[in-house]
Amino acid sequence: MQMYIKFSGAFSRSAVNHNAGSKTAVSNIVMAVTIMVTLLFLMPLFKYTPNVILGAIIVTAVIGLIDISAAYQIWKIDKFDFIVLLCAFFGVIFISVQNGLAIAVGISIFKVLLQITRPKTVLLGNIPGTRIYRNLDHYKEALSVPGFLILSIEAPINFANTTYLKERISRWMEEYESGETKKQSELRYVVLDLSGKLTQT
Repeated sequence: MQMYIKFSGAFSRSAVNHNAGSKTAVSNIVMAVTIMVTLLFLMPLFKYTPNVILGAIIVTAVIGLIDISAAYQIWKIDKFDFIVLLCAFFGVIFISVQNGLAIAVGISIFKVLLQITRPKTVLLGNIPGTRIYRNLDHYKEALSVPGFLILSIEAPINFANTTYLKERISRWMEEYESGETKKQSELRYVVLDLSGKLTQT
């Protein structure tokens, strides 16, 4: 009967490799030799080491892989993605790696389905002196065009979201007719910006 020792693949060992500045697969050979020497000659030294200390060593090695700045960047770009990040993080810590990843994947799939069935629509306005149109909520210098309702649909159009889009566009038109813009000019045209949103065939 033969016994094999796996010397690569664990997340904590990958963290040690990363923190040590390893660049090539040769680091796995060094790791294998180190583990072999440890198992053959140094095991008596670890016999009375508490599990808490061993766990602390692993946590110290792995904590360097946590990228706080990347998490903050995700928070600024997409709050929903940040929620997925937190669910994966706490799921792995308090439940298990498999369940934490499963929770994150499940929430991500739910987000994709939500974006497909209920796509975001934004009102566009013209940047004065240019032919550029931008989201009126994000660009204060953008101005709405009198008589035009310019909408950008930020998702591909398919059978799953046509009913929702029809209702949402109708609400935009009702808001235009009942808002301050109605006093300036009557709604004459509805323009849909579908650039890059149509399904390619």
